[in-house]
Amino acid sequence: MQEIILQNKKHGMRTLLVCILVELLSVVGMIVGAALAENGETVGWALFVVALILLCIAWIPLVGLRVLKPQEALVLTLFGKYIGTLKGEGFYAINPFCVAVNPAAKTKLNQSGDVAHANGDSLSAGTGLSAVDKKISLKIMTLNNNRQKINDCLGNPVEIGIAVTWKVVDTAKAAFNVDNYKEYLSLQCDSALRNVVRVYPYDVAPGVDTTGDGVADDGSLRGSSEIVAARIKSEIQSRVNEAGIEIVEARITYLAYAPEIAAVMLQRQQASAIIDARKMIVDGAVGMVEMALERLSENKTVELDEERKAAMVSNLLVVLCGNHDAQPVVNSGSLY
Repeated sequence: MQEIILQNKKHGMRTLLVCILVELLSVVGMIVGAALAENGETVGWALFVVALILLCIAWIPLVGLRVLKPQEALVLTLFGKYIGTLKGEGFYAINPFCVAVNPAAKTKLNQSGDVAHANGDSLSAGTGLSAVDKKISLKIMTLNNNRQKINDCLGNPVEIGIAVTWKVVDTAKAAFNVDNYKEYLSLQCDSALRNVVRVYPYDVAPGVDTTGDGVADDGSLRGSSEIVAARIKSEIQSRVNEAGIEIVEARITYLAYAPEIAAVMLQRQQASAIIDARKMIVDGAVGMVEMALERLSENKTVELDEERKAAMVSNLLVVLCGNHDAQPVVNSGSLY
């Protein structure tokens, strides 16, 4: 479906004034015709009938008046055939038998810019009031998709939510290529999100290839959010091209382990943090002990044999690596 932009249709004010003038002249003609008919002149009846006919049909062009605000569009069909799209702000006059089409007019998603009228179904498709419901917004909107529970590449269930910024760029495709472009976008966002999340682990894991080049890398949902978001955007865009939608941006708004494994994963992270901290403490303590022994040996402060060095190393490591404050013990005797 090729979009057709209708030009030279901004004649709404002129049409309105002409219709009002014709109505007024018709009323005057009926009065004059009635007066002439009372005087027995046959031209009076002819004038009365013509004025009456004009009075009955002069309002029909008013049905074709449309008002559009900036960043709005109106897709028009005439007896089922697509004839074009009105774009840009202005007061338009179109064929009064044209019908505006917007299959997503009543659809409300969790997104910005959605407005639905509860009484829209009771409005006639040929009136100006129904055109308000049928306008397609060309503004940039943000879709906050519902959180989903998806298994990552390691099989761990994670909950993830995304915000997709999008806009309609081809009104003909949006109106005719898909049944409902808003629901179609939401469904494709869900599908693309699942396909991308299944490639990544929640956190960095060894031996995982997220790029598809056969080499393990450090990609993860938590650590590579920008890369994951760009990949999600590309995936969604490839799916919604036929709906005339452009994806401006995709962002991860929520990411966490699923509740059933969140506590276990927290313990795992705590254990990993404790181990890393202990490694750092031991490395620091060994370095301090080595430095102490070197300084004592260089300055010849005391001569220590191997057994005394072992005892000193043991005591220093206990003091430096312990979780509690050391309780000094004074030895007044000999080590032997």
